[in-house]
Amino acid sequence: MQFPYPLVLCDVGGTNARFALQAAPDAPLLPGPPVKTADHASFEKALASAFVGFGVRARSALVCAAGPVRGRTVELTNAGWRIDGAETAADLGLDQGLLLNDFEAQALALPALQDVWTTPIGPARPAAGGTRLVMGVGTGLGAAGLIEVEGRHLALPTEAGHLDFAPVGSVEAAIWPHIPISAHGRIGVETILSGAGLARLHRARCAAEGLPPPQIDEIGVVAEAMSAPDGEAARTLSLFWTLVARYAGDLALALMAKGGVTLAGGVLPKIAAFLDPAKFRARFEDKAPFGEFMTTIATRLVIANDVVLPGMAAIAAAPRAYVIDYEARAWR
Repeated sequence: MQFPYPLVLCDVGGTNARFALQAAPDAPLLPGPPVKTADHASFEKALASAFVGFGVRARSALVCAAGPVRGRTVELTNAGWRIDGAETAADLGLDQGLLLNDFEAQALALPALQDVWTTPIGPARPAAGGTRLVMGVGTGLGAAGLIEVEGRHLALPTEAGHLDFAPVGSVEAAIWPHIPISAHGRIGVETILSGAGLARLHRARCAAEGLPPPQIDEIGVVAEAMSAPDGEAARTLSLFWTLVARYAGDLALALMAKGGVTLAGGVLPKIAAFLDPAKFRARFEDKAPFGEFMTTIATRLVIANDVVLPGMAAIAAAPRAYVIDYEARAWR
């Protein structure tokens, strides 16, 4: 498998799409301006617009998108785009391309993640062998694992954001009845652990305490918490981190993620000021009878922007280092 250069890299979420251009394998990434998915009728139109901004026609594209990938296609879970790699390649005259699930790409990017792009949550621990887990909160919640097979990297995609999410303890039990049931008839993980979920959690927590439900979105919740660190919005962000820790611990235990847990995504770095590492670790490790095992799993937060793009660039530069079914998934 080869990806001819220039290469365009695309990270497509439910709200934003980000692009970068790379002229050669060792060349720096030239970032393009982010675009709103709602501003373009299709991915092809957004990508064509990016080409105009770069002033050069790319020959290959590596794309990750927030939705379940089936071969060369994906339908975004939280946006109206459907991406068909083969059609995109034909429409835009690309020589080659590859489509990944967004957190499949996040997992495959872990080997390229530099230490300066992250900060440890709790005591720093040396990297250990074994499965690695990446989880993030944005328009939805994504998670994936990464293992090595004969020295090559293999991603384990999931749809972990759509599992059921039940309350634990009296505080959460009082809040859950005030959380609206999703269109799917249940409370899933990303009903709460997502951007919109943060606003739902805030309204539900206030209602459980007999306070008037605040009519603000997630941006308003964060802004209010920043302006009043002892206020109700700040208490919601603290609870949000508690729930992130609880669920990250669940997934780490499910995958036996001895290689560590990396938290990424659009929401968490923006609310890092409300992260209490000691409380996070306490909730993360509270998995009796496996609490002692959980203490050995390192946790860290990605603080740099768009780190999945250099991770995908590493795939294009050395495709054979990754276990990907290129024959079934490449666009040409």
